[in-house]
Parts: sequence; structure tokens; C-alpha cells
Amino acid sequence: MNYLRDLIHRLRAGESERRIAQDLRISRITVHRYHDLAEKGSFLQPGSPMPDDEAIRAYLGDPPRRPRQSSSVEPYADVVSELLEQRVEMMAIYQRLRDDHGFTGSYSAVRRYVHRQRPPEPRVTIRVHTGPGEEAQVDFGPAGKLLDPATGRLRPAYAFVATLGYSRHQYAELVFDQKVPTWIALHRRAFESWGGVPRRIVPDNLKAAVAEALIYDPVLGEAYRRMAQHYGFVISPTKPHHAQHKGKVENGIHYLERNFLAGQAFADLLVANQHLRHWVHETAGTREHGTTHQAPLRLFLEHERTALLPLPAEPFTLSEIRPVKVHPDCHVVLAGSYYSVPYRYVGQTLDAHVGERIIELFAGQELVASHDRSLEAGEWHTRLQHYPASKAAYLERTPDRCRQLAVPIGSATQQVVETLLAERPLDRLRAVQAILRLEETVGRSRLEAACARALYFGDVRYRRIKQILNAALDQEPLPEAMPSFAPRAFAFARPATEFFVSADGGQG
Repeated sequence: MNYLRDLIHRLRAGESERRIAQDLRISRITVHRYHDLAEKGSFLQPGSPMPDDEAIRAYLGDPPRRPRQSSSVEPYADVVSELLEQRVEMMAIYQRLRDDHGFTGSYSAVRRYVHRQRPPEPRVTIRVHTGPGEEAQVDFGPAGKLLDPATGRLRPAYAFVATLGYSRHQYAELVFDQKVPTWIALHRRAFESWGGVPRRIVPDNLKAAVAEALIYDPVLGEAYRRMAQHYGFVISPTKPHHAQHKGKVENGIHYLERNFLAGQAFADLLVANQHLRHWVHETAGTREHGTTHQAPLRLFLEHERTALLPLPAEPFTLSEIRPVKVHPDCHVVLAGSYYSVPYRYVGQTLDAHVGERIIELFAGQELVASHDRSLEAGEWHTRLQHYPASKAAYLERTPDRCRQLAVPIGSATQQVVETLLAERPLDRLRAVQAILRLEETVGRSRLEAACARALYFGDVRYRRIKQILNAALDQEPLPEAMPSFAPRAFAFARPATEFFVSADGGQG
């Protein structure tokens, strides 16, 4: 009735049908029909008193409606009713009507008919109230572009907001990414800002927190799970696509966007965060909250801070956990640096637990290797025991090491090693290592004799020494004794004058 009286009042005041339709949020056709009825009832005469409610109801009533066409589903009403009793979904009802009963209408017609017969129940939201220190909700929101002081370029930024469920007090910070190390570090700084830890954290299903978002059995990210165990809080992810389950932090993000970020321009990210810290305490913390009707910071200081779990003695230092492939060189690659693992894991995928100072590599629950974390890309962290014995021996036998290994074998072997290592620019280290490895199969005495024979004939190549041993020539006496195994001096059998030709064609 108030609706009709307002419409008549506006018509008598001379407002246009267009303006009335805009203000009352109804169609112009409906306003026009009421206009015609009011004129016929003489309700719009200037100076006449406003009709009473009974007269308006009796004469105007509801405006004439367009006749509704019957639904194409009406002939199948009994079939639809029976299927609805069996809790068959609307798409299945449409398919059965089409396949079994020759229905030619559309799925939209079926849906409209079912909704008229059984209107869907309204969605009901339950407000969840939590006690002091029980819960905090965390999420990211867009923050526009800010200048990165490290690169001097504009980059998309994100606002991280953590809201305590009881007091609505917040921790907020602007960052450039949502990666696992950032996610972990933001939680740590939030806890340190509050001086304690809530018993439950409600995050969104972003990859840094939840590896696989499922409704009933979400799979947590390993780094986030370990952080929760370190600080003693429980993680309760929201259901996928149910942002209302973390409405406190959603409202906090919207408030930050509208109140702090809107219309602001900051020099760079560092300056923006300085202003944000001040805003959280001086503006957001002291305002009257729309739900609690109290200042969040006062509620936090008086009731919630003492109810939080105490901070552990040492902060959580794990940055992230990521899968890494073990390459044929027995190393994994992390942030451009290389870390060795035992060779039996070549080709497998391990879990790299990346800390602030330590890299730990796990195969399931087994720790297989740990290294100091590189500060710069391109560094190698190699342990020789991670290689097979043959490969490790190759790496261990440097030129100096080869010289040391040749000493106990004998002077001939020493001279062969020195001769080969003295050749530059051709590096004979590989040949020297192969010669020294012959000791493992033939023994020291035979290797020493083979080297002495090779020196005698002036050919100390690995292939020649190997041939001497294969033919057992090392056990044969040398043609003549050569002191200290010096290379034998050879002389031409014919004088050089026999090969000289004079200018007139004769021999010189």
C-alpha cells in the first residue's frame, strides 16, 4: 500500500514516468498502467484529497499483467512430478523427457517449470563467532602496481592481510609475489607483530598453502604443514569457491583497498609498507568496527593478546619445499646452484627442503644429503662420497695427487708421470690416472718394470705401457742397462753427407 501511495503522490507532483520508474526500480510499462488507472479513478485531480487505502486498493489493485503462456512441460507434469520425488536432477529430467516421451522443448523450459513447482530454498549464512586467540583468517588481495626499489620498475603488488577472528585486529603487508617463501615469511612476521600465535589459521586455497584443494580432504603444502607444527597452530582451509567462509579477512581486504590504497600514490614498496604499518594501528585499529562496534586494537590489547599461543624460542626458518630431479652428474639444481646427492638416486625426484641457511634433500622421510645454501647462483656443492668409487677416484686424482701416488710405486713410474704432466698445452692427466690405475690389476712391481721399459724405448704413452703389460714384456730383461732409466740416445746409421746434393746435381 505504501508503494502505491508513493506512486500516486509522485504522479500528482508531476514527475515523469521515466523518473518514477528509475526511483522505484520498476518498469516504465508498469508505471504507465498505474498512471492510466489513477487518472480513470480521478486520483490525480489537483487539490483533491489523497484517497484512502481502501479506495486505492479497490480501484487500483494490481496492474493488469501480460497473460502467461502455458509451459511446454505442462503435458508431462505427472512424469516430472514423479521424477522429482525420486530426486532426479533437472538435466536428467530434461533428457528423459526428450528420449522417452518425445519432448521437443528446451532445457530452460524444464528448469523454469521445476522452479515454479518447487522454488529453491533461500541460501542461509551462519555467522561464526570465535573466542580470543582462537582463529585468524589470512588471504591476499590486489594492490595495483608499485615501484620495486630493487629493479626500479613497476610491478603488480599484492596485499597480505591476516585478521584475528575475535578482535578483528590485522597484520597487513604489501609484497610482489605469493610464493611459498613469501607466504611463510608473512606468517612469521604477523605472529611476531601480535606477540603470539592463534590456535587456528583459515587460509584460502592458494598453492603456497594447499597443494591440492579438495572439499573434505585438502592436501597441505609441506612447508606450510611443517610451519604449523613448529608454531602449534591448526590449518583449516576454506572450501573451494567459498570465500564467505573467511568473510572477516575478505572484509578486511576490501576495507584496506577502499580506505588505504584508493587514491594513494607511494614512492615505492618500502614507503608504502611504512605507511601501511602506521595505518593499521592508527586508523584501522582505532575505528569502530561495523560488526563488533568496538575498536579492534583495544579489543586485541585487552582480551586477545594474552590468549594467543606463545611464540617458540626459535622462529621457523624453512622457506619452501620443492621437488627436484637428480641429474646424471649426481647433482640437483636449486636457484641456479648445484648440490650433490648419492649416485643411487640418479633419475629420481627428491624433496628439497630449502631453509634460510641449509638445503636438505629427502627421499620420502629419509634425509639423503644436506648442504649450506648458496648465496649466489652458479655455486657447486659436491661431496666425493656421493659418486661411485671409480668416479670419485678420478676426481680425487689431481696432478699433485698423482705425483704422490707414483712415489711408492717406483722411480720409473715417477718419471713417466712427470714426463706426461710436463707436456703442455696437451693435458695428460687422464692418461696418468689410467697408468696409475694399472697398479690395481698388475701390482706395483710389474707396473714399475713396464714404465722402465717404456722409458727405455722413449714411448711413455698409456697405450704403449698397456701393450707391454699385455705381452708380458715387462718380465723380459732390457737389451742393456740404462742408468736411472734415462731415454736412450739414438744415432743415424749413415752420415748426413750422403743425403746432401750439390747445386750442379752431384753429391756433396
